[in-house]
Amino acid sequence: MITDQDVENYLYAILPPSGPVLEEMERQAAARKIPIVGPAVARVFRLLAELCGAKRVFELGSAIGYSTLWWAQAVGAGGEVFYTDSSADNAREAAGYFRRAGVEARVRILQGEALALFDATPGEFDIVFLDLNKDQYAAALRRAVGRIRPGGLLVADNVLWRGLVAHPAETPETAAMAEFNRLLYADKRLEPVILPLRDGVAVARVTRA
Repeated sequence: MITDQDVENYLYAILPPSGPVLEEMERQAAARKIPIVGPAVARVFRLLAELCGAKRVFELGSAIGYSTLWWAQAVGAGGEVFYTDSSADNAREAAGYFRRAGVEARVRILQGEALALFDATPGEFDIVFLDLNKDQYAAALRRAVGRIRPGGLLVADNVLWRGLVAHPAETPETAAMAEFNRLLYADKRLEPVILPLRDGVAVARVTRA
């Protein structure tokens, strides 16, 4: 745990309901052990998108589309969120949730390898969200920063990796996350912060300085 268990329980206990579709996704994720960011982190995402006026968001790694739906709510009508996942089953399931939530017109579903899909999608983004294989985070950082508009955000999940980044030699994934965090703070184009919420969330504003 990143935070004390009692604090963690409190943070989730005071959250208002997410809504019927999101709550069903939360139940499915818990029952099937599907990794999602959860409602506390997702509310941070929605707030960040609204604060920076995001209209174009690219997700590198989307699973059943839980965070995608939150981003889609935040960008509003006319906004565009790119969903990516290698699983056709996940993509079909996510599409059903988007239809039921009334945001399907805002989501572009792309199936395949996330970084390849990102490279193949033209244009600049307001937010790029990293939630792909941990050994790909450093490469994703290098490729994403130059395609985020000045004032836009790079957001990454799992950056504290269950707290194991304090001992980065323990596993290859832990070492990869520790290296990502080092690169994040070393990049002069970014103003980063790591939030110790759930599994750790990095938020970095792009300055292009």
